Amino acid sequence: MNTIVLYATKHGASLELARKIASQIGSAKLVDLNDIKRVSTLDLSQFDCVIVGSSVYAGQVRPAAKHFVTKNADLLMTKRLGLFIVGLDTKNAELAFASNFPKELRESAQAQLCAGGIFDPEKANFAERRIVKAILKSSDYVDTFDDEKIASFVQELRKSS
Repeated sequence: MNTIVLYATKHGASLELARKIASQIGSAKLVDLNDIKRVSTLDLSQFDCVIVGSSVYAGQVRPAAKHFVTKNADLLMTKRLGLFIVGLDTKNAELAFASNFPKELRESAQAQLCAGGIFDPEKANFAERRIVKAILKSSDYVDTFDDEKIASFVQELRKSS
């Protein structure tokens, strides 16, 4: 399966998840959607499987991810497609997917993943630290990635090949 994993990250959690996905697939090209020059020269026709994901802040994916899926929706729907979001609030994953990805794209995706997230106080600004402390009652480093969900996501993409 010739795969590309495209991700948009603010503090690195989406990159971490993209790496976990790529390592389970075996070989996949990783591309940061914030690298505009690299993204503008991408030829998605060479990939059988396209995986797109982003961190979610205040219910919204990163602007680079939203722009990419909007611009490339028609082409993405012709591929084996996986969508992922990264965030500590996994209870509202369905709403986050619905708010950020067009319905047709979600329906054509073979797999969707919200496997948790990472909060690293060293990378967060003051406001982010206060918000996380209010919600989690802690400002310590948190990694809630669920390896079983990640494995299941990759397996779903393999099944449809």
